[in-house]
Amino acid sequence: MGDMDNGGMAYKKEIKEWVVNLRMQGRTYSEIRTMTHINFPKGTLSTWFQAMHFDVATKRKIYVHSRERVLMGVRKAAAIKEAKRVMFLEKACRDNEKLKVLLEDKDVAKIALMMLYWCEGSKTNRASLYFGNSSPEIISLFLRLLRACYPIDESKFRCTVQCRADQDVQFLKSFWVKVTAIPSKQFYNARIDKRTIGKPTKKSSYRGVYRIDYFSAAIYNELKIAETLFSGGTMGP
Repeated sequence: MGDMDNGGMAYKKEIKEWVVNLRMQGRTYSEIRTMTHINFPKGTLSTWFQAMHFDVATKRKIYVHSRERVLMGVRKAAAIKEAKRVMFLEKACRDNEKLKVLLEDKDVAKIALMMLYWCEGSKTNRASLYFGNSSPEIISLFLRLLRACYPIDESKFRCTVQCRADQDVQFLKSFWVKVTAIPSKQFYNARIDKRTIGKPTKKSSYRGVYRIDYFSAAIYNELKIAETLFSGGTMGP
């Protein structure tokens, strides 16, 4: 006669012995179900195993196998999530590919420049533009739009690297020169945040904040006028 589980299902003695032997080898419940091709209820397995006494080595095996299966599940879930994220980004790129063409229109580019500047740029100095960001992509976009919309005198750019105390200033300058094509001779001295002394930078990709000054009251005022028009305000003196 076989053993009965709580649901009244009978299992042959040979099956129970096989399952118990697998458990003695340190196999987890999931592994036992997979190896026997039988979906045993948890209650059945618990009943069979309750009188068993495991030595330290067997308990260790069970723990290791259980942990490995959990980690496999976590890695699998992470891989699925990453695949979905990549698919989403690829679709977003395809759907918005046409926007690159729109930016070739000077008026559209100027609207984009105005919106970007009035989100990230300074509004306190009417004699020049002041724009700062830690993202190379945002800095590149700002300069691309600025150069496309106006006849730029490249010698009027002045740049400042604002960074943490443990960062290599010369490396950061070289990095931003490559991003912006503005020569290092037009850089002010780097500004190091003294609050970060003794505190290591945790994000290895962080390249500090890059500040751009461009001396042109005319461009500043034109962007200000555009911002006022689009916001529905009125132009003052």
